[in-house]
Amino acid sequence: MLILDTADVALADRAEAFDAAMQQASVPCRVEHRTPPRDLTARMDLWPLGPGAVFTTDATPFRLVRTPRHVRLGGQWALAVSFQAQGRGEFAQLGHEQLVQDRDLMLVDLSAPYSFGCAVGGGARSYQLPYEALGLPPEVVRRAAPRLRASPLHDLVLGHLRLLCASIDQVAASAGAPAVGAATAELVRALVVSAADDERRRADVREQTLLVRVRSYVQQHLSDPGLTPEAIAAAHHVSARQLYREFSAAGLSLEQWVIELRLEAARAQLASPAGRRRPIAAVARAHGFPDPSHFTRRFKAAYGLTPRDWQRLTG
Repeated sequence: MLILDTADVALADRAEAFDAAMQQASVPCRVEHRTPPRDLTARMDLWPLGPGAVFTTDATPFRLVRTPRHVRLGGQWALAVSFQAQGRGEFAQLGHEQLVQDRDLMLVDLSAPYSFGCAVGGGARSYQLPYEALGLPPEVVRRAAPRLRASPLHDLVLGHLRLLCASIDQVAASAGAPAVGAATAELVRALVVSAADDERRRADVREQTLLVRVRSYVQQHLSDPGLTPEAIAAAHHVSARQLYREFSAAGLSLEQWVIELRLEAARAQLASPAGRRRPIAAVARAHGFPDPSHFTRRFKAAYGLTPRDWQRLTG
């Protein structure tokens, strides 16, 4: 959902429109612009997703300051997990300072004062989750913020959020949006508990989020032909038997689910302009099928057409 596009706003009104949009999409704060009004450009979008929301900002340089007075003014008590799609950011909260780049996650407690600036402009992507949906107290979030990099879940969650934000238009409009939102909330919760080193909650969160973590991991490694149940189990420090048990309890077959995901991704690529010109064997390998004949048999069994016939039909 579009919150602001300054291309549709008069030059003299852009700074005020930016400030109003930021308050609407996030929490009360002071906005300091680092570029002349005539050069200010910005686009903000907000998509509700399950219990949380995805918020994206692409803008010329600016800085946000949330003071104790702003906290008293209200706004939803929530956290935001963010990364920079472009540029870099400078974040400070409760004694923690961080230079945020594209390989880093930033955890912001929106119930407390903070500052965040983009000296060179760029693109910020964030997932916001209310505390009541998170199910953790603010002190756990604040303990986790300086330690996100220490969590073994950091890169997994970063990869998940990158994929989510890159396709958020389609995801938010799909029937699966509530499930994706719930899964994202569980991943964020697991990341916070892991980074906070909260031993009391860690075992419960590991057990509750195993299926969610595995689903995200598989989505990010679909092209790997070595993505076996044993490899997936090892990556999550559980036995293959436990992994099978979790999927069975959810009414799923692990191997069949992975194959279905790979076939669907391959089918989408074959129907794309670039995919219609790509050799079938190359598409098969790119989606985890080293044997093109096996890929063709699986594809025809699933869709009633060979990959070549599907490629021609969509051409």
